[in-house]
Amino acid sequence: MILKKIFKFLLIITVTVSYANALKQDEIKEQMTKKIDTVLLILEKKDLSISQKGDEIIKVIDEVFDYELMARISLGKETWNSLSDEKQKEFVKIFENKLKKSYIEKLEFYNDQKVKILSLKPHNNSRLQLETELVGKEENYKINYNFYNKAKDSEQWLIYDVELLGASIIQTYRQQFAGLLKEKTFDEMLVLLDSSNKKQ
Repeated sequence: MILKKIFKFLLIITVTVSYANALKQDEIKEQMTKKIDTVLLILEKKDLSISQKGDEIIKVIDEVFDYELMARISLGKETWNSLSDEKQKEFVKIFENKLKKSYIEKLEFYNDQKVKILSLKPHNNSRLQLETELVGKEENYKINYNFYNKAKDSEQWLIYDVELLGASIIQTYRQQFAGLLKEKTFDEMLVLLDSSNKKQ
């Protein structure tokens, strides 16, 4: 139950990606602090609808999440490599839309929580982890953002996963997709996910 509640809040601050403004290592802590603080201020606005808040938050966070890599990991290497370029692009778009829809739907669960940035540390060899803490009225919960450097010859740090109480959001989706693919073809799963995205 606790994990489910935090996952809902996590989706509030997880949106889309643009490589043009990827972060440098020494910018991660400061810029993520600013972005999260801005998101929380938007959530507190009483004069905006849920969808209006969603639109504003997307503009704030759309520079730091690598949706393509997140989609690829969540699908699994074997399945991903079996797809044509066209199918890969189609899945990435549907996956991105799935996260956006989930995030917008979960905005209503926001209840004046605060997020504290704790530290930035090495993670899995060449990667980094930004440790944060969700400060609630009754308990605090760890939310860690995992970054990788997309560029080999320069710094382009992007988020590829988020850990919630030690549970990976991408691994959660990977289990979901693996379960679906045991019962359906890839194309059938795409239709199901796309249909779910379009439901009001």
